Amino acid sequence: MSVPPSSAALLNHFHRFSIKGRVYPAILPVQNCDVSGRVLIGISDPELYILDEFEDVEYQRTRVEVSLLKSSDKLQAHAYVWSKTSDPNLYGDWDFEEWKQVHKESFIKMTMGFMEELELPESKPIGATYESFYQQDDAEK
Repeated sequence: MSVPPSSAALLNHFHRFSIKGRVYPAILPVQNCDVSGRVLIGISDPELYILDEFEDVEYQRTRVEVSLLKSSDKLQAHAYVWSKTSDPNLYGDWDFEEWKQVHKESFIKMTMGFMEELELPESKPIGATYESFYQQDDAEK
């Protein structure tokens, strides 16, 4: 099976939740739910390290089965699953379209700050980068 470097897919039996006070989502296993997304093929070990650092301790990289939308073929992939399964801050559905309109630009700036921070000898975890960035962003408003 030939899969393009980025393919639309469904993560079966998972749900994408909103997280109180955060602009990014959490996914957790939930029966009769599916999460749409992209499967990225050919990620190198250094790139996987950066993703692991970015997702920090709030997420656990987990092997999952996804269904490709164009072919309905199934394949094994990794997904970053929220590590706190009974987190009281999870609620409802996370809305990607709303995120793109409201938070995408600032999230990209925060991510660039994380990448710069990652280059430093004593970089701070992404959670600290996220919190300091959004506190700074709120103060500027």
